[in-house]
Amino acid sequence: MIIARSPLRITLGGGGTDLPSYYLEHEGFLVAAAIDKYVYVTVMRPFTEGVYLKYSQLEHVDKVMDVKHPIIREALLMQDLKTPQTEITTLADIPAGTGLGSSGSFTTALLKALYAHRRKLIHPQELAELACHIEIDRLGEPIGKQDQYISAYGGITCFTFHKDNRVTAEPLKLDTDTMYDLEDNLLLFFTGFARSAGTILKDQHTRSQKNDEEMLRNLHYVKELGYRSRKALESGNATLFGELMHEHWEHKKRRSGNMSNPQIDEWYELGVRNGAVGGKLVGAGGGGFLMFYAHDRNKLLHTMAKAGLEEVRFRFDFEGTKVVLS
Repeated sequence: MIIARSPLRITLGGGGTDLPSYYLEHEGFLVAAAIDKYVYVTVMRPFTEGVYLKYSQLEHVDKVMDVKHPIIREALLMQDLKTPQTEITTLADIPAGTGLGSSGSFTTALLKALYAHRRKLIHPQELAELACHIEIDRLGEPIGKQDQYISAYGGITCFTFHKDNRVTAEPLKLDTDTMYDLEDNLLLFFTGFARSAGTILKDQHTRSQKNDEEMLRNLHYVKELGYRSRKALESGNATLFGELMHEHWEHKKRRSGNMSNPQIDEWYELGVRNGAVGGKLVGAGGGGFLMFYAHDRNKLLHTMAKAGLEEVRFRFDFEGTKVVLS
């Protein structure tokens, strides 16, 4: 049995500029951080032929082409199995559709486990590229590349998405005190709303392809906020970073009417009035987790708990996608 795990992520600046519809024309940049919440995939060889899958559904089919789960189907097709005899099980610390990049994490964990099962090594760069190939090229999802890359690499990482489709990764130059500050004062609260990232991002993808001036101006500005966020964090100014998060959220909401809703707006304003410097919804928007940077952590925790929002505590993950049992 092989067990692989892949970290979920939060975006610290520049989110949305990792979609091909944007970066192929304008180059994208963002800062993302892997966190110690994981997607797990186990792969083993059962005693009988066929493909056995255990996720939110159960599947047992004789041929790979008959697998209903699209990511698993495409990943197995790429393995070119002559006589499939595989059992795959998935588990996750956090539900899908909550803005923490679970689809990209799942795909990287699945590929890592399949490669390990066949005793093959795969570099984080290649792992991320293959995961993107499955989700974006083979399945046509209108999504970006940050989830696959940050889960493969781990850490707190700056990614540049080049016009020629290359992606370069470099660690954020963060001192230890600032890192601990972020771990203590970046707080995640679950809104109770789940949604599909593809649905939210489809409008951005279409408008970017059509060179919609308003959308492009928005994304140019958000990319600049990504650079400013990197500079603030590398200089140890976490409070400025919190203020930039607020600025980012204000621009992010303008991309789509589905980005927020009155309840989320109410919780956000409540947080800002009670201990938060700034914040945003993590991920594509529409639901999932509210993330705040707090100047008064205890006050914010107490206020959000009173409002009925549950905090999910986390630390950063610096290992990326890895095999934990082989």
